Amino acid sequence: MANSKRDLFLKRRLRVRNKLRKRNTTGMRLSVHRSNKNISAQLIDDVNGVTVASASSLEKDLGVVGKNNVEAATKVGEALAKRAKKAKVSECYFDRGGFLFHGKVKALAEAAREGGLKF
Repeated sequence: MANSKRDLFLKRRLRVRNKLRKRNTTGMRLSVHRSNKNISAQLIDDVNGVTVASASSLEKDLGVVGKNNVEAATKVGEALAKRAKKAKVSECYFDRGGFLFHGKVKALAEAAREGGLKF
């Protein structure tokens, strides 16, 4: 019997997260979530279980409220990189979750890299 799309997504997300847990030495993880209407990202300290910085397309100051396109993802990535600098974080691991690394997820990652995050 074929797995549903949701089941495949959850399997992919667990596979990515487990690989990160094995390799993650800094304890920092950049987690991305993409819905049909918005995109958000969090910088999470896995050692202490605390969110250090976050950014979302729902924030009014980014000017992309309700948009879920590559432009919105780029602005979210830039904003997250600025907030990470304020929190004195420069290195992290990129957790794409179950999402494929292209389109909006890739745009967010590249904007965060240009903003100074290393992963």
